[in-house]
Amino acid sequence: MSPPLPLTVAVTGLNATDNPAPGVAVLRALKLQREPCDRLIGLAYDGLDPGVYAEDVVDEVFMLPYPSSSTDAYFERLAHIHERVGLSVVIPTLDAELPTFIALAPRLAELGIGTLLPTREQYDLRSKAQLSKLAERAGIRTPETFVISSALDIASAHERLGYPFFVKGVYYGATLVTCAEETLAAFHRVVEQWGPPVILQAAAGGDEREERNVVALGDGRGGLLGAVAMKKLAVTDKGKGWAGITIKDPELIALTERFMRATHWQGPCEIEVVRGQDGIYDLIEINPRFPAWVFLSAAAGMNLPRHAVELAAGRCPPPLLDYTAGALFVRISIDQIAHIGDLERIVTLGEIDRRSPKRGRPEFVSSVHTTRPEQEIDL
Repeated sequence: MSPPLPLTVAVTGLNATDNPAPGVAVLRALKLQREPCDRLIGLAYDGLDPGVYAEDVVDEVFMLPYPSSSTDAYFERLAHIHERVGLSVVIPTLDAELPTFIALAPRLAELGIGTLLPTREQYDLRSKAQLSKLAERAGIRTPETFVISSALDIASAHERLGYPFFVKGVYYGATLVTCAEETLAAFHRVVEQWGPPVILQAAAGGDEREERNVVALGDGRGGLLGAVAMKKLAVTDKGKGWAGITIKDPELIALTERFMRATHWQGPCEIEVVRGQDGIYDLIEINPRFPAWVFLSAAAGMNLPRHAVELAAGRCPPPLLDYTAGALFVRISIDQIAHIGDLERIVTLGEIDRRSPKRGRPEFVSSVHTTRPEQEIDL
């Protein structure tokens, strides 16, 4: 049997601050199970995205225009990168860019670039603004939610919700508020960053709030290809998981299967739940891409990013059967050391090619502060 052809895989989302994007974690998972001739390409939006300088996980880096600029300009840049490196698969990892990738998927396929994406209908259905409708359709409980566009709607909403509750943006962010003044301030921050609407969601779980997440792959036909459940052990002030541990929870996997059957989801997603005081899970969010903690799935024995790449490339990978409970991640902060020449190249040329034998070494280096995605410890 001949070995599989090498793949050139591009991954977006190279920011890795205290609220890290998933890209570096996805690249680490792909590196863990890469074929010798595979190439891993990073796609960045900012010259100081720390993942740009992570030479241990990314072979080459290219800058992208922001998705909001122009769909045609975005496609032209991807087509140029394809001409340079011969892309096999692109894995987008940011909510805000997914509508652009979904729209461009047919054109990318014509170039021979594979993707594994939900449809636009699926993407819209799981949005925070539509979550209550989705939960009802899937037979999953969700906290009471209000979608508002004006600060004048806050008063009537908090009468129904009661304090505390969460104020959320369409794409990112969740702020727990305890009074009208905090709600108004959070509302204006969300509108300034993301625009309306703003989501107000009851704080499920009470004082003993226990958050659990699932990273999963859907086959686009209502089936679940693989899933890893995780319990958060520590969170940041933004509510982002800073430590977590893989768990076996049949009820949580069954909830994930109901979501897949109800939506026919295709590709990766993250399902966030809170266990209510009555022991029943409340669905609080569905993210339409891999989460920043996804390397934990690979460390636990179920490499979901690699499986997604194989599927996007048109291959038939073996089934994902099981993973290890008790695999722990704890994020750490380090200084990512980079050559000033790489910063100059990414800013002026829009790319870094690390295959070049002599890129030139500057006399000094600069330090780019970052947060590495995870350390994993099997307990």
